[in-house]
Amino acid sequence: MAALAPDIRASRRLVVKIGSALLVDRIHGLKVDWLAALALDVVAAKARGADVVLVSSGSIALGRKVLGLPDGALPLEQSQAAAAVGQIRLARAYEEVLAPHGVLTAQVLVTLEDTTDRRRYLNSRATMETLLGLGVVPIVNENDTVATDEIRFGDNDRLAAQIAVTVGADQLILLSDVDGFYSANPKEDASAVRFDLVEAITPTIEAMAGDPVSGMSKGGMKTKLMAAKTAVAGGCAMAIMEGSVLRPLQALADGAARTWFVAQADPQVARKRWIGAMKPRGEVRLDAGAVQALRAGKSLLPAGVVSVSGAFGRGDPVAILSPEGDALGKGLVRYTAEEARLIAGHRSGDIEGILGYAGRAALIHRDDMVL
Repeated sequence: MAALAPDIRASRRLVVKIGSALLVDRIHGLKVDWLAALALDVVAAKARGADVVLVSSGSIALGRKVLGLPDGALPLEQSQAAAAVGQIRLARAYEEVLAPHGVLTAQVLVTLEDTTDRRRYLNSRATMETLLGLGVVPIVNENDTVATDEIRFGDNDRLAAQIAVTVGADQLILLSDVDGFYSANPKEDASAVRFDLVEAITPTIEAMAGDPVSGMSKGGMKTKLMAAKTAVAGGCAMAIMEGSVLRPLQALADGAARTWFVAQADPQVARKRWIGAMKPRGEVRLDAGAVQALRAGKSLLPAGVVSVSGAFGRGDPVAILSPEGDALGKGLVRYTAEEARLIAGHRSGDIEGILGYAGRAALIHRDDMVL
């Protein structure tokens, strides 16, 4: 039975990637009318109960115009300078279009290291979860002012996919300069056919991806396909659509041309599989009360830990054991082995007095645990 295309109106947590060419005009700068219309889409999504994260390009494009830098590739230091000037303007632009609707925004700057290092990953995830829980719309961009070529995503398509997986989004929308994924580059091959739905990213599909066709954006179809692989593996459906129309998300809901890549599982199931496949770096043994709490869906607090073994750092996987030593599951721990030993058996309110800083209440959060 063929899969059904996702409906953006059913999304619970939505990540939207905005390309530079949609947001910034080489001559006139920021496209204020387009951005104001996108804000209406964000407000509508939040009104129906969805969390929204925006992954926005545009800081370098905005900054280079202000600094009078030429078109074309820039040296790394000039790109970073342009980003530093553009980032503040980009964040302010989103704030100015969303604040009149009562929507708070936050700027979140990340690098590739933030998603590949488990400790940074957990911190980023906790921050994003807190922002979304408070009703804030995070505006995410790569931190081009500090990232080097070795620690860059290099394009916001892949960054958006990683953010979607990090926050457990169920849908990712790439607003682009093309209206979907084609069998060949439609600007070069008149016989190219757009796919409405891609149920599996096969080698045949991968071979169809071409090179960038936009003069301002870095992300060609190859990077979009890489983003799709990351997203669907994390339980997040992904759509590619042409985004220059006013209210593009409304247009998507109304049936605009697009390509949907179908997720293989929901985000929570995919995340649990990822954690379950990890090799533990240590063990925490629980008392009976903690076991009962975990089975009721609670996080693991230090008070329920009887003993800690192994050598692990923050963000590492550890095995969770019953009082008898039987394996109950695995989880990503929020403290080092040394810290975990010090706070084991103590209440969360005692952590600051023991460690000298106010740590997180849970040793392992329920979202970072599989039983």
